[in-house]
Amino acid sequence: MWFIGMLAGFVVGALLGEIPGALAGAVLGWILALVFFPKKAGPAAVAGGERLAQVEGRLARIEARLAALEVVQAGGKASRASVVPPEAAVAPTPAATERVVAAERTQIPAAPEVPSTRKEPAPAAVANPARAPVAMPEPRPNPLIAWLTGGNTIARVGAVILFVGVSFLVKYAADHRLLPIELRLAAVAGAAIAMLFFGWRMRESRRGYALTLQGVGVGIFYLTIFAAFRLYHLLPAGTAMAILVVTAALAAYLAVRQDAMALAVIGTVGGFLAPVLASTHSGNHVLLFSYYAVLNAAILAMAVRKSWRPLNLTGFVFTAGIGFLWGSCGITRWSGCAYHDGIFASTESFLVLFFLMYVTIAVLGARRDLAARARFMDATLVFGVPLVAFGFQAAMLDDSRFALAGSAVALSALYLALARGIHARDLGKSRVLVESFLALGMVFATLAIPLALEARWTSAAWALEGLGIVWAGARQGRWLARAFGLALQLLAGLVFLDVLSRGGLGEVPVLNGAFIGAFLLAIAGLASCRILGRMEGGTTQLDRLAVPAGFLWGLAWWLAGGAREIDRFLDEPRFAAAAAFLAGTALVSSTLRRRFAWPQASWPSWGLAPALGAVAAAAVVHDSSVLAHFGWAAWPFAFWAHLRVLRHDEPEITQRWLQALHVAGFLLLAAIGSWELHWLSRSHGLSASAWSVSAAMVWPALCLAAVTSARASARWPVQAFASAYLALAGAIVTAALWAWTFYANATHDGGSAPLPYLPVLNAIDLGHLLALAAGAGWWLALRRESIPVPIDRRSAIVATAGAAFFWLNAILLRTIHHWAGVAYRLDELMRSVLVQAALSLFWTAIALVLMFAATKRGWRAVWMTGALLLAIVVGKLLLVDLSHLSGIERIVSFIGVGLLMLLLGYLAPVPPKGEAK
Repeated sequence: MWFIGMLAGFVVGALLGEIPGALAGAVLGWILALVFFPKKAGPAAVAGGERLAQVEGRLARIEARLAALEVVQAGGKASRASVVPPEAAVAPTPAATERVVAAERTQIPAAPEVPSTRKEPAPAAVANPARAPVAMPEPRPNPLIAWLTGGNTIARVGAVILFVGVSFLVKYAADHRLLPIELRLAAVAGAAIAMLFFGWRMRESRRGYALTLQGVGVGIFYLTIFAAFRLYHLLPAGTAMAILVVTAALAAYLAVRQDAMALAVIGTVGGFLAPVLASTHSGNHVLLFSYYAVLNAAILAMAVRKSWRPLNLTGFVFTAGIGFLWGSCGITRWSGCAYHDGIFASTESFLVLFFLMYVTIAVLGARRDLAARARFMDATLVFGVPLVAFGFQAAMLDDSRFALAGSAVALSALYLALARGIHARDLGKSRVLVESFLALGMVFATLAIPLALEARWTSAAWALEGLGIVWAGARQGRWLARAFGLALQLLAGLVFLDVLSRGGLGEVPVLNGAFIGAFLLAIAGLASCRILGRMEGGTTQLDRLAVPAGFLWGLAWWLAGGAREIDRFLDEPRFAAAAAFLAGTALVSSTLRRRFAWPQASWPSWGLAPALGAVAAAAVVHDSSVLAHFGWAAWPFAFWAHLRVLRHDEPEITQRWLQALHVAGFLLLAAIGSWELHWLSRSHGLSASAWSVSAAMVWPALCLAAVTSARASARWPVQAFASAYLALAGAIVTAALWAWTFYANATHDGGSAPLPYLPVLNAIDLGHLLALAAGAGWWLALRRESIPVPIDRRSAIVATAGAAFFWLNAILLRTIHHWAGVAYRLDELMRSVLVQAALSLFWTAIALVLMFAATKRGWRAVWMTGALLLAIVVGKLLLVDLSHLSGIERIVSFIGVGLLMLLLGYLAPVPPKGEAK
């Protein structure tokens, strides 16, 4: 309802009096809505009150029973003529308590009457000692609502309406010249003095009504003096200023003397609204701000004696708000509008004056009661004053970044000096205030760097200010302050993204606005994560979500800033620089985790291997060498950092994820070496030769041989993660080498220029021998370490035999290609009679070898494989090789095949009995 009242008042006031009327109408509508439509307690509060009443009723009955037992024991006997039931001794309670009492009366019978020979004790001895139930504590009301609804509400609402009405009367009379101006102003001033007089006389009998009259009188007197001086020029500047000073001093004296904060607030609000309501759109800013300086001086004087936070906030909000309206030409035309470079000196003087006043007020309020203020302070003034003042300063110095940087340095020096002085004087009693000023000093000192180096002040100031507010909210246990600080950092990030989209943030590496801005956003997010993560109690769901989110937010800005610098200023070595940057980030983060027990700082260690894989993939996509341009130093450093952070952060990483990271690092090392050797062979003009395809498998085979060696198995990390390196990573590399066998034999003819081709002694065949040795070493290492084999024995034999058969046939075909001149293409090879004859003889020889070996070893499955291969050869001869012959040639061929089969049948061994082993 308050929002509806404020909106209605704003619309009505705007129709009647433009901007001043709209402001006054909004305030009046808000007040009336709060008075006539107060908030009601919700069902949860009612239910909580009933539960508390029930507990209090039960406690009262227990105390009554204990008191009755004590009286009986003091009498010497347990019997009495009559015993007052405990329920009857309980005083009436609220409705909820009565229901509980009635229910218990039906369950607990009264004590029976027992004859007694002793005299009863006095009735007062068994009087009800139970205390009345404690009422549900009411929530503390809003100070403005408490003032309006406490005491004479009608009089206080009428006072607000009267002040607004008198303001409009003065303006109306001035516009229409109804009476001589001297008479009009004298009448209004006389009415104000009369209200002060009667309010002072009634201060003892009717305090609330008296304070209302005094407050309205002070506000109307402010309005009158200001109108006489500024609108009608009836008072010289010196006289008017003197009267205003006296009026402010009188209002402060009356408020302090009567300990009446409401009087001070009413008088202050009236004083601030007087220029707004009586404005003629042609004001002098020096006179306006001089008048407000007097009002703020009165607030400062009262702050010396009283710690009235609403009064301080009222003055601060009105000063900042009216200053904003005065300076915003595009928003309002009020009071002559507004700031320009020609009045910088005078405006800057008032800005500095108001800033120093409210810094002093914040210090006075925080140090008034050192014992109580050791934990609490007015965070709104402590952090809000520099934020608003620096915003005004930035608006006035829009085209002078270095001047704004100087202002940040000056603010930093001021707050650091204040922190040192207060700490030295109070000996640590004002610890929170000292730490807040110290944080502000560091914030502005840090802010001066991006301002001087082309960064925009908005995002940097908001991010660091948000960090300060999160810190203060954590220290004081205020969740709303922490939420505001986090929201401010999010807003700062969005603003900074807009700044980045426009460009023009400097051309100096690292020392430019883009990187420093991202760095400050990262620091704010990471520090907020650390602050919220160290809170021991009083955390909310938002705080718990903000801990991981804040770390990821800060880490993302850090990585994005670094990646942008590498992309802008490093062309050829960008991949090596990216790898070193990621590795360095993981190392620093791991160090922070160990030193400060910061669990989230181990997360970069988890993502280092995938991030390095992304960098390597980008290098491959760009067809770039990984080790070129200092990559030979960056990548070894990156892999060393990968293993180091994994070893140091083992307690923070789950075992399953830790094994996956070790496997990922090993596979990345094998892949990078494979690509680098392949790239080097192509860069030296060997892309069409066997050297290029063989180079891709040399490094993975060497890595597999190294990790499966006995020496590696006895050292970390293979010893600690044997199953990860041998069973999983080894199996993946072995499978890759197996797939390479088919690819290399199907696509390359084995030419190893400038060397002549020799069977087996060429690049591809030597690569097969290396892959075979690495695979055998991997299999033996699994057996040696007693690690379960990831593939069953039969499947491994079949896969190995298939690859070996394919390789042997490829050797034969490559030899025919190089020595007989048959093109190494499938269609040409299949049409060659020489190739077909050679394959038939070769397969027959293989079949015989398999059958003889199987007979000796008793391998029935192997014998059947050889027999099947022999049958394929015979079928091939009959159906394919002899199909193109005719006449006597075909007859001779069939006879020759028959004789060959008879000979093979005589020589071939019999199949072994039993199942294959």
